[in-house]
Amino acid sequence: MRVAVISDVHSNLPALEAALADLGREDPDEVWCLGDIVGYGADPDACTAVVGEVVERCLAGNHDLVVRGDIDIGYFAMSAGAAARWTVKVINEQTLEFLRPLVPLGEKEGIGLYHASPRDPVWEYVLSVRQAADCLQVQRQRIALIGHSHVACYFSRANGIGPGGETIGEVAQPGTVLEMTDGRWLVNPGSIGQPRDGDPRAAWMMLDTDSLTATFHRVEYPVEAAAKSILDAGLPRQLADRLFSGQ
Repeated sequence: MRVAVISDVHSNLPALEAALADLGREDPDEVWCLGDIVGYGADPDACTAVVGEVVERCLAGNHDLVVRGDIDIGYFAMSAGAAARWTVKVINEQTLEFLRPLVPLGEKEGIGLYHASPRDPVWEYVLSVRQAADCLQVQRQRIALIGHSHVACYFSRANGIGPGGETIGEVAQPGTVLEMTDGRWLVNPGSIGQPRDGDPRAAWMMLDTDSLTATFHRVEYPVEAAAKSILDAGLPRQLADRLFSGQ
């Protein structure tokens, strides 16, 4: 099965629409979302409605959990907290109905799915080889997908489930193709709505569960439109400005 994997939409409708148009040209069998549909951006209802229409499997991210009341907004500081409080005020009941049953981890086609990490599906940012090595040791599946960090990247260890061996990791450039027939893998497709790896383009990944390959994609979108919607909503300017730099 060919699966388009998206994550961290963060209420950025222009980015989501561009990514879905791009991945639609690849005609995937399914679309999976690793969580954080809402938060930061200004179109939570529209993004949730679109995701609900196209995604076969969706996780809850920490922002989704905050907005639906499972996590206290006090855990979010500054602009993230401001966006969460605004989102709680404006979202409609249909958005809440979609978010309520979601959980931050799962499995499909033998692939582990975690919003943040196998050790902590809600909060851990996996950005170092040392963190990834610990996650690879504890994850039940040989291959797992994660989001949350907003960085398109991958980590792998060649020697299976034993305690030894070297873990390696890289930021994934557009067009990178992973061959995952051997070893253990932890793979992040990057963020649709708020990339933080220096590339402002929306990120997504195509996973082939038969050949066990993963291909990273980036797509341009009208950043100006997303930034304007944030400012028009009265959200912090930082949330708009960071979209232009991918940070």
